[in-house]
Amino acid sequence: MSQFALRQIAVGSLNPVKIAAVRNVTQQIWPNSQVIGLAAASGVRSQPLDDDEAIAGAINRARAARTTAGADLGFGLEGHVVDTPYGMFVSAWVAAAAVAPDGAADLVGLGAAGRFQLPEWLAREVRNGAELGPLMDRTFHGENTKQKQGAVGIFTNGLMERTEALQVGVTFALTRFINQEFYNRSTDNVYSINALLRGGAHG
Repeated sequence: MSQFALRQIAVGSLNPVKIAAVRNVTQQIWPNSQVIGLAAASGVRSQPLDDDEAIAGAINRARAARTTAGADLGFGLEGHVVDTPYGMFVSAWVAAAAVAPDGAADLVGLGAAGRFQLPEWLAREVRNGAELGPLMDRTFHGENTKQKQGAVGIFTNGLMERTEALQVGVTFALTRFINQEFYNRSTDNVYSINALLRGGAHG
């Protein structure tokens, strides 16, 4: 796809941080494309609690954005937390969706941003049902933290802010589009992803 001109790229969110992350990466590949943001339902909880849920949400957003806008490429970015024996970690999954060459299904690329550990006293709040974004606002007296530097910006003292972190996931999600020859040898993952979403609990 990188060898062709893309006219429009749609992001399944109105969050300016997510739109900027997609624009910053895609403009390096398709400088003449237009990047737009629009509201798109994730089909999962507002605070995804594992990788599977976040992946499903990202794919749902990417597909909805592409279809609604009639765009060449759709993106979904889904922040989440995951609890491990080593603590709770914050990350995000990114999905990029386009129509597969045979038209049978969406061609989906997936990538993840890095992970950082949430302080345990905040992790306990999330386990008790708090959503991370509003929790960060209350705790650090901010407003719409997730649409600005994000939790990662706060805990790294600005060494990395949310836009930069999400750009990593956007870049990784595009691997199958910018190096198609390596991925087009098999379409197994396209159909396995569709089968998982049809049969999964996340819708």
